[in-house]
Amino acid sequence: MNAHLRQYMFGGIFIAFGVYQLYIRDYLEFWLYALAGTAFIVNALTAESGLVKFKKTLVILSWILIVATAVLFFYLIRYKFF
Repeated sequence: MNAHLRQYMFGGIFIAFGVYQLYIRDYLEFWLYALAGTAFIVNALTAESGLVKFKKTLVILSWILIVATAVLFFYLIRYKFF
């Protein structure tokens, strides 16, 4: 399995786990996993050859999603577990 396909797989796993969190009504963790999965998928899209003209936009969106995931993760640690 190549690294490109692995990013899509991890993104799908994160989103699937987020859907489970939505099912048990833990909305904060749902958004954490949804953001992380979307970040993996958008990051994988930056390497697609058909999307070369959107690469700069996809990279910016990927970094925004990564930073948002990190901020939400730290918020979750700070206010939910401590």
